[in-house]
Amino acid sequence: MRRVEPEKGPYPDSVNRLVDAFATLPGIGRRTAQRLAFWVLKASKDEAGALAEAITRVKSSVHHCPICWNIADQSPCRICADASRDASVIMVVEQPKDLVNLEQTGMFRGIYHVLMGRLDPLDGVGPDSITAGDLLARVSDPSRNARGTAVSEVVLALNPDMEGDTTGLYIAELLSSTKIQVTRLARGLPSGSQIEFANRAALSDAIALRQPI
Repeated sequence: MRRVEPEKGPYPDSVNRLVDAFATLPGIGRRTAQRLAFWVLKASKDEAGALAEAITRVKSSVHHCPICWNIADQSPCRICADASRDASVIMVVEQPKDLVNLEQTGMFRGIYHVLMGRLDPLDGVGPDSITAGDLLARVSDPSRNARGTAVSEVVLALNPDMEGDTTGLYIAELLSSTKIQVTRLARGLPSGSQIEFANRAALSDAIALRQPI
């Protein structure tokens, strides 16, 4: 009896591989992956080549800053190397994308430390999975910090949820023996919002952190 080969679908193998590759990206389903693959097919060779070159270049030239763990194409990163910034104040964030959002405000002129995650024991993420040890080294040894500057304050800018608070408490305890001032971003009612739409946690923080007028 002749063996029947399974159907490979209507697309050539190279297109199927491209769809499969796009489908591995976070937040990309199969249908979106197919649309992206067909965009590549319709694009000119120059456009498709530019995309491939950009991916190749970012993988070969971008790395983590040896001081703060931000993504960078130089060592140290531009923020750590900027002499106009106050290297004695370190703001701690969970991911590089958080740093980008904070930088866009233009309100912070210190430097950063990226944890590359947060504590989540239920998901198997412990202290060894984040860069808290590197933060402690920067605080304890000025030569490990940007431009050899001694640290005077660490600002916790972590997400205001259970995992973020757990991580913040761990870092505060880790730094407790250093006598460094540890602060966190203020919480409460966001500007332009209404009390009726605020959740209980936001209202509790707004009351606890109220300020004089």
